[in-house]
Amino acid sequence: MSFEPCPSSLIDTHCHLAGDEFVDDLEAVIARALEAGVTDAVCILDAASGVERQRVDRLRQLWPSLRFAAGLHPHHAAQVAADEVTRLVSEVLAQTSAVAVGEIGLDYHYDFAPREVQQVIFADQVALAVARDLPVVIHSREADADTLAVLDTHGGGRARGVFHCFTGDQALAEAAVSRGFHLSFSGIVTFPRADALREVARWVPADRWLVETDSPYLAPAPRRGGRNEPARVQAVLETIARCRGLSIEEAQAQAWRNANAVFGATPPSRGRVDTPTTMC
Repeated sequence: MSFEPCPSSLIDTHCHLAGDEFVDDLEAVIARALEAGVTDAVCILDAASGVERQRVDRLRQLWPSLRFAAGLHPHHAAQVAADEVTRLVSEVLAQTSAVAVGEIGLDYHYDFAPREVQQVIFADQVALAVARDLPVVIHSREADADTLAVLDTHGGGRARGVFHCFTGDQALAEAAVSRGFHLSFSGIVTFPRADALREVARWVPADRWLVETDSPYLAPAPRRGGRNEPARVQAVLETIARCRGLSIEEAQAQAWRNANAVFGATPPSRGRVDTPTTMC
């Protein structure tokens, strides 16, 4: 399965359209996305939320090309018994024909669940993704070393996917890319003080970057602080294009190829492809 682009197509590789924030005006949000040329998106589902699962059918009716990913977020790691996680996530993957397991990972900033519990839940889902030959969508906050350790130990060298909403440093970027992962940039890359992140966006190999909104969170500048939505992925793409010295059309085409590599086609080979020289 692959994304089929049309002229001026965009893809939002990470949004939460099944959340409560979009219940009242979901149809309008999707209409704005389509009008902005965002023809496809990957909707992230909380595997522990029966409400979000119930909204899948309506989402499909309103946006037939929408794809889904499902997983147990580290914030919710303590809400499901460890021996039930694989079964639960497997059910949601099957129900939604999901293209990825996620978002999953570790969050040591909020510590809503004990760290050792987060690690076990994360490890089980990485193993599940590898067994299903699905990519993982990684959430990692203030947990770089442990995130990489879980991927290395439980991925068996076969784990692949994306570090979503990447805000890490150059060392984490290099570690992720060396393991075959993609880096996905959100509205944070547009913020005035995000120079270091834009440098990572300039550095990352041509076939290893994605764009996302993380809607309803992280609206790009100058809308920072308001509710985000898929139509605004254009602002992220424009920033990446400037960083890499690309035209919008070139960046758009590359974003499509990269999305296919993660969510719809054969994964790319490991290793660096290019070294952009344009500063941003």
